[in-house]
Amino acid sequence: MQGKITPDHGAPEPVSVGIDVCKERLEVCVHPAGPCLRVANSGAGLRRLKRALGGRAVAVIVMEATAKYHRLAQRTLAQAGFAVAVVNPLRARLFAEAAGARAKSDRVDARMLALMGAALAPQARPPAPARLEALQELGRARSAASRDLTRLKNRRGAAQTAFLKGELGRQIDALEGAIARLGAEIERRIEADPALARRARILRSIPGLGPTVAAVLLADLAELGTLSGKAAGALAGLAPIARDSGASHGPRQIGGGRKSVRNALYMAALAAARANPPLRAFYQRLRAAGKKPKVALTAVMRKLVVLANTLLKDDRLWLPANP
Repeated sequence: MQGKITPDHGAPEPVSVGIDVCKERLEVCVHPAGPCLRVANSGAGLRRLKRALGGRAVAVIVMEATAKYHRLAQRTLAQAGFAVAVVNPLRARLFAEAAGARAKSDRVDARMLALMGAALAPQARPPAPARLEALQELGRARSAASRDLTRLKNRRGAAQTAFLKGELGRQIDALEGAIARLGAEIERRIEADPALARRARILRSIPGLGPTVAAVLLADLAELGTLSGKAAGALAGLAPIARDSGASHGPRQIGGGRKSVRNALYMAALAAARANPPLRAFYQRLRAAGKKPKVALTAVMRKLVVLANTLLKDDRLWLPANP
């Protein structure tokens, strides 16, 4: 039933809240036994939602990550004192299927998110600072432009018509200019913030880890320096996952984590396997032991993120030998 959530004036029962986010509106459901509410995805809509939840003992509010449409709700509700957990959409969909919810609608998704909050208690994290959100947006725009540049270069390489080659060349020149301007703006924003500038210098001191990769780590793995080595590897999607069943022991595989970080670390690992003496020796040792190139590179990626985490935690630059 759609309508206002009426506060319970007796002893409040702990509830979890699920919010299905889209560009224009938020579909909200309360578990257990709470009604659903639809509000606008705007300041006015969120004020209405906060009033509706004011008399509830809200344990957690769960919403799916979107490109950007969840950010206003996450920030506003977190500032109001609610615990807000932003979960991977795939994880939420798999939970709904496991719960037997084969239908998919905004109302069903909100109800499943509320149930997920009660059953799994996903961890609530504070929203990223505005300066990091801006870096993320700029970094993703640069990554998208770089992918477009690669596609255009491939098309020009396959083109036979002189006119088409010239047209594609002009598009490539324009895109290269845009990528350069985006990179300059990212660099300007990092240098304008003393804390980010210090973290960037530490990251760039690691041979093989350049400005582009450092910017991705700063924006998309801001927890670096506060984690254990295993947690850093897991957040980057580089923790080996067991594939065992009974007497069968399958090869370990990586998965999950933050794809943008993993993609950036792959390029850094290629450079580190050549330019970073300890990691080059580590890579060559693995290859000599019969490991496949990608397996050895993945191990270098994991070493890089653990090393970056340690240096940021100690607030020190990389040195050829441990101090």
